Amino acid sequence: MTGPRIAVVTFPGSNDDRDALRAVERMGGEPVPLWHGDRDLGRADGVILPGGFSYGDYLRCGAIAGFAPVMEAIREHASAGRPVLGVCNGFQILCESGLLPGALIRNRGLAFICRVVTVRVETTQTPFTRGAETGDVLEIPIKHGEGQFVADPETLARIEERGQVVFRYCGPDGRLGDAHNPNGAAGHIAGLANEVGNVVGMMPHPEHATDPDVGPTGGQVIFESLLSSLVAAA
Repeated sequence: MTGPRIAVVTFPGSNDDRDALRAVERMGGEPVPLWHGDRDLGRADGVILPGGFSYGDYLRCGAIAGFAPVMEAIREHASAGRPVLGVCNGFQILCESGLLPGALIRNRGLAFICRVVTVRVETTQTPFTRGAETGDVLEIPIKHGEGQFVADPETLARIEERGQVVFRYCGPDGRLGDAHNPNGAAGHIAGLANEVGNVVGMMPHPEHATDPDVGPTGGQVIFESLLSSLVAAA
């Protein structure tokens, strides 16, 4: 028997799509590769928009990808309450396409950052965090130049009020502090959900944190949560 079918979309310029497919398979799911020009999701139960530089980051990161043919099917998938995860460039695409609020802009220090960080789980009310505990600290790598989450004050207040923050950058002990906010994100936001909770965007790369032989394993609980949520819902 195979696990839930998780589609991973490849856009021109994606570079973490194969890593995401491998992570899905490693964690017990059935990986389904999709192309940005596809108009259906191949009976996928969940969708991942991977990291990279879709369409060369022209205009703005993720701006052109928001108009890709596959995005119509992803919007329908999300509207039906099915899970969608955007990682790094995928998070940018979700914001640009209106599936998540806010935007991702240049890092505070105007430099590309590539290192392992720690993030704190703020809610378990998403398909991607149900296997975690609120307050858990996960070790996951980041690699981005435009990862600073921003939004107008009213939007930020609404996000906080409605519990849409999924992950915050933190220290190893879970405490927040400017020294632990690598890109200057508003509210230390590293991951965000829509109001329903089925669409999540995050800058850290969980697909690079599932194999203990090559690095941290903070991404395991994210994939485990997704797959177990889909099994429970079947």
